[in-house]
Amino acid sequence: MRTFWTQGYEGTSIQDLVQAMGVNKPSLYATFGCKEEIFREAVELYDRVEGRATSQSLADARTAREAVETMLRANARAYTVAEGPRGCMIVLSSLLGAPENARVRAFLADNRLAGEALLQDRLAQGIAQGDLAPTADKLGMIIDAATLAWPA
Repeated sequence: MRTFWTQGYEGTSIQDLVQAMGVNKPSLYATFGCKEEIFREAVELYDRVEGRATSQSLADARTAREAVETMLRANARAYTVAEGPRGCMIVLSSLLGAPENARVRAFLADNRLAGEALLQDRLAQGIAQGDLAPTADKLGMIIDAATLAWPA
């Protein structure tokens, strides 16, 4: 996961993965099949480990405001720690240019949209509970615009 996170999808070679995992190429291919499959598993691991703070913030907070604040603070801490890569692996990996990586771009776009849906649902819950004003859906439009600004 960290190899993809620091080098990106396109910047990571099979040899990089072999070295990072401490396995040989035949074992790597037998276990995962291809680089894209390894990347997909790395993204799933990232979501479970690094993305936990986001989903937990949205689920556990008493109010939508608290949920968003907790999520933003948790992400700011996580993305700026001294050890490990900085920034969101999903966003950083989305900067793909090669046409042959269209499936990976689509996979990452779906991942980002799922995260956006979690946030939108929590905001809608806040509106329904009276925690947020009905005009808070303007925040949703901002989120939509920010999501659309990232490369697909």
